[in-house]
Amino acid sequence: MGAVAKGTRKTKNRSTAPEQGETGPVPGIFPIDTGTCELVRDQYSDTGWIVQINGVPSSHIDLADPKILDFEYMRWIAHLVDSERSRTERLRVLHLGGGACSMARYFAATYPDARQVVVEIDGALTELVRNWFDLPRAPLLRIRVGEARAVTETLTESTRDIIIRDVFAGSKTPVPLTTAQFTAHVRRVLAPGGIYLVNCGDTPDLQGARAEAATIGAHFEHLAIIADPAMLKGRRYGNMIIAGSDVPIANSPALARELLGGGVPAHVWGDAEVRKFAASGSVLQD
Repeated sequence: MGAVAKGTRKTKNRSTAPEQGETGPVPGIFPIDTGTCELVRDQYSDTGWIVQINGVPSSHIDLADPKILDFEYMRWIAHLVDSERSRTERLRVLHLGGGACSMARYFAATYPDARQVVVEIDGALTELVRNWFDLPRAPLLRIRVGEARAVTETLTESTRDIIIRDVFAGSKTPVPLTTAQFTAHVRRVLAPGGIYLVNCGDTPDLQGARAEAATIGAHFEHLAIIADPAMLKGRRYGNMIIAGSDVPIANSPALARELLGGGVPAHVWGDAEVRKFAASGSVLQD
């Protein structure tokens, strides 16, 4: 589930809503294992729905088009992966934090041969989103109920091409998912050439982001950061994407151009800039 800062969205009405079946989405507040889930219609889209967890916008789903990602940081993730991977590749994707599976729907639509696992701690939430939204079924998409670190530690070496960490408790990622010890498990599970991407929410002092970048940089040879300029300059609270890999990433001019589009134009930093940014951060430990 994502952080409160991830609610930056487009406001364009996009399409006409199809009729829903008995198990389709219905506005309301529903009890889940970790509190409450509220399902709200998107006022800007006839086919859009917003999932709020304990009052915080967590996911957006467009029933008509899974390629529509309303949250800016999700588009940044998609742009980075798309710049590095072929659409014909059979990607193996691990999502740590599921929410309504917005990113998993996107990858299923754009990488038809992808095999994905979503790890979500809230079992009741997973049942709701399966009933509400048209999610791919196994083996294309498996939803595994469990705690993200515990599940990651059980996975086989070199079995994932992409790992996305998007886990929040309120506005913060649980500490056990940010440490060097956890990052070592992520590196072990990633196949050569794989990419680790984290959604990092932080305050303007950026101390948390610097520490996360330092920690990821201690395990990966190549780093990248994507964020809007105000966030990078420490002018506001928000989200940035920090990525690590054992191969160079985020060097494509096309990626830089793509990131300048959308409701919130973003910049991309390469390895040297990220390591300079992380120089004052301390590697996080269990």
